[in-house]
Amino acid sequence: MSPMPSLYSQLYDRLAAAAGADPELKPASRPAFGHYQANAALRLAHERGQNPRQVAAEIVAAADVTGLCEPLEIAGPGFINIRLTRSALAQMMAAQMTDPAAGIEPVATPQQVVVDYSAPNVAKPMHVGNLRSTIIGDCLVRVLRAQGHSVKPQNHIGDWGTQFGMLVEQIIDDQVDVASLDLNASVALYRQAQAHFKADPAFADASRRRVVALQSGDPQTRAIWQALIEVSKISFNRAYRRLGVLLTDDDLAGESIYNDLLPAVAADLTAAGIAVRDQGALVVFDPDQPDDAPLIVQKSDGGFGYAATDLAAIRYRVDQLHANRLIYVVGIPQTHHFQQVFATARRAGWLPEGVTAEHVGFGSVLGPDGKMFKTRQGQAVSLDSLLDDAEQVAAPDVAVAAVKYADLSNSLHKDYVFDSERMTATTGNTGPYLQYAHARANQILRKAEAWGVGVDPSAALTLLFGATTTDGGPDTALADGVLTEPAEDALLLALSRFPDIVAEVGHSLQPHRLCVYLFDLATAMSAFYEQCPVLKAEGLTRTSRLLLCAAVKQVLAQGLDLLGIVAPDRM
Repeated sequence: MSPMPSLYSQLYDRLAAAAGADPELKPASRPAFGHYQANAALRLAHERGQNPRQVAAEIVAAADVTGLCEPLEIAGPGFINIRLTRSALAQMMAAQMTDPAAGIEPVATPQQVVVDYSAPNVAKPMHVGNLRSTIIGDCLVRVLRAQGHSVKPQNHIGDWGTQFGMLVEQIIDDQVDVASLDLNASVALYRQAQAHFKADPAFADASRRRVVALQSGDPQTRAIWQALIEVSKISFNRAYRRLGVLLTDDDLAGESIYNDLLPAVAADLTAAGIAVRDQGALVVFDPDQPDDAPLIVQKSDGGFGYAATDLAAIRYRVDQLHANRLIYVVGIPQTHHFQQVFATARRAGWLPEGVTAEHVGFGSVLGPDGKMFKTRQGQAVSLDSLLDDAEQVAAPDVAVAAVKYADLSNSLHKDYVFDSERMTATTGNTGPYLQYAHARANQILRKAEAWGVGVDPSAALTLLFGATTTDGGPDTALADGVLTEPAEDALLLALSRFPDIVAEVGHSLQPHRLCVYLFDLATAMSAFYEQCPVLKAEGLTRTSRLLLCAAVKQVLAQGLDLLGIVAPDRM
C-alpha cells in the first residue's frame, strides 16, 4: 500500500482545483475557526474586482471535500474555515500505524543532494563551531533521506594549506615519531610550530618550502601529512560516535582532493573574462555590486584561497556527484563568501539551470554570561568539554539529546546560550522532555500489555473501522462513540500534521520547525493523558486511546530520529 497523502496535501489539491489558484491554506489561527483556513478568496476577489464572500462561496460550491471535512464555512470578509472529520483524522492515524515510514510522504521528484557539513580541521580538536555544523547537517541529511532524496554527505575537512608546512617541518626538525602521535600531541606540536615560525626566519623559510614539497607530492612530506590525517580521523570518529551522527570516513572530502583542480578553475574563469588580475591577484568583481570587495581566486604570490577550493568543489559535486541541490552548513560569518562563490559559479556555468546552491548559516553558542563561548585563554571551547559539561547533570543519551535539541530548536541564525541545567530538564521545551514523552507513551502500552489489555495495531484498526478496503487500508466508517473528546481531537490533528512538517523542513532547511511540532505533539499528548483515562477506560474507548498512544510513540520516535536523538523506552 502506497503512503497516504497528508490531509493538508489532499485539502490543498482539492481547494486549488476549486479556486483555480493557490488556496492559501494555513492552520487555523484559533480552534474556534476549525483546523485550517483558506484565505485565497480575498486576493482573487481583488484581482477580479468581485466581492470576497462571493468568491469564497464559489470556491466552496466547487470544492469536493467529501470524506475529508465537515461542510465548509465562510467567515468574515471571505475566509473559508475548514474542520476535518474524525474519520479523516483517524484514517491518517491508521496510515501512520501501517506505513513503515510513519506517514512521511516521499517527494514526487527525488534529487541528488550534497550536504557539506562538520568540516573540522586536521591536527586540531573539534570545537563548538564544528558542533553546530555537525548537528544541523546530520539532521538535514536524515530529513532529506526520509523524503526519498539521494543524499551524499561531504565532510570538507581542513587538510591542506600553509599550516601543514609549519607542522610537518616541526615534526622533522624535532625528529618526532609521527606514528606515536595522538591528537593532543599534534596540537601541542602545532602551537610549538607557530611560535617557532614567528621567532626563527630560517624555520619560516623552511616551512614555506615544505608547503611547496607537500603540494608537489614529496614522499616524506606526504607520508607525515597522511599520518596527521589518520590521527585526526580517530578523534573525529570518536566525536561522531559520541554525538550519534551518521558521518563516516566514506564521507571525508577534504580541501586536498580539489588541489589538482584549482589551476583549471583559475584558467577557465580567466578565459571567460569573469576573473581578472588586480594588484597581482586573480579576482572576480560582482557586476551588480561594483563597490563590493572582489572574490579572491588566486593570491598575488600564486597561492589559491578558499574561494578557489569552493569553486572547484562545486564543479566536482555537480559534474562527478551529479548533484542538483548543494547545501552548505557553515556559520553565518561566511554568508557573504558563499554569496560571491555561488554567483561566480553561476556566471561560469558551473551551477547550471536546475541546480540550486544554499548556504544554511547558523549563529554562535554563547556562554552563561551571554558572550561568545570561549575558554579562559580565549580559545574555542572543545566539543568534548561541552558534552562533558552536559553529562555532569544527565546520562549520555539524555545529555546528547539536550545539546542537540538546544541547538536545533532555535532558529538557526540566532545565537543560543549553552546552559546544561536548563537544557537537560525533563520539563519545558527540551530534548529530554520529548524523550520523557516517548517513554511515558511506551509505559502506558507496557502496562496495558502486562494487564492483559494490550492491543495489536492491525486488530485495533479493524475494530475501530469495522472493515478494510480492497487495498488493505482501513474503511472510512469509524466506529461510533470513539475519539470524540476534545483532547483526542487535538492529538489526532497534531499527528496528522507530521508529514507536512517533515516536508516543510526538507524545503526550508529549518529544523526548529520540526522541534516546535514535536513539542506541540508532546504537549497535546500530556493534555490527552490528563483528560482521557486510558487504562481505566473500557471496550473500544480503551482500544482507541491505546492506539493513539501507540501512534504518538511512533511519530515521536521517528521525529526524534530525524533530529538525531535517541527515543528511550524508559526514563
